[in-house]
Amino acid sequence: MDSNRTQMLSADPNRTVMGAAPVADPNKTVMGNMPSLNLTQTIKPVQCPICKTFNPGGVIFCVECGLIFDRALPDDAFGAPAVQLPFLLDSSGREHPLRPGLTVIGREGDIAFVDGKVSRRHAQMTLEDGVAYLEDLGSTNGTKVDDRKLFPGERVALEPGVKLSFGGFEAVYEVPGGVGGNKTQTFGGNRTAAISTAPTVDDAPAKLVGNDQSWPLRLGENTFGRKPENDVSITDPYVSGRHGLIEITEDSVYVTDTGSTNGTKINDIKLGVNMRTLLGPGDVIRLGSIELRVERRV
Repeated sequence: MDSNRTQMLSADPNRTVMGAAPVADPNKTVMGNMPSLNLTQTIKPVQCPICKTFNPGGVIFCVECGLIFDRALPDDAFGAPAVQLPFLLDSSGREHPLRPGLTVIGREGDIAFVDGKVSRRHAQMTLEDGVAYLEDLGSTNGTKVDDRKLFPGERVALEPGVKLSFGGFEAVYEVPGGVGGNKTQTFGGNRTAAISTAPTVDDAPAKLVGNDQSWPLRLGENTFGRKPENDVSITDPYVSGRHGLIEITEDSVYVTDTGSTNGTKINDIKLGVNMRTLLGPGDVIRLGSIELRVERRV
């Protein structure tokens, strides 16, 4: 036998043999690394460009005014000035902001007016280069600018302060800082316009009492909410910025919730949005844990 000759030996059954790399199974579940417990993730709050309320991260609409955030202009919530959009001011005093570009108005529109005279898709407004255009979409009861009825498909430019009628449901077109912001408009019907100065406690026909405070109420509509520009400003986190209306007539008192976040109750019954409700003697207005009563001057 040649001692220098390489010989093939039989395989050792106990020897570890390196085979080919395994083929990955595309249906096999692979466990990845566990997330680190020391990793901190910061979620920034979102500032509403309309009412400037800071909302928790991840919400899709403002908890204060209800603006859907994909309709808001881009904005830096930590320093840059918020962009305020034009809006429609309805007869209850509620502001309905327009979205950039096209806004559909109707019972099922981007701005929803729940009224039987308003069509599902009644009209549309378009913001172009700082100008708002209104167009009737073939509504059943028509659209008016001031007292002029639009033809279906007719497109007109709007001036701030102009009165619009959607089948009889009225609103005013306003821009931030314009006529409407903190002033009460005069609408059709028997509504009373706001006077220039608030009455004092002595000459007010009624007053709202509760929460260890007292607020004078004038004849006509009195707004209440958390913002200081309301006729009745209630600084409580449960109360919305523009929560509702208290209407004083010669012989009656009415309460309306104008779309608050947490609602309004008369005694223990929650009011529907924009439902004008007669307040009886001794009835209690409940805003969360706050109890309020209206007292008329004898």
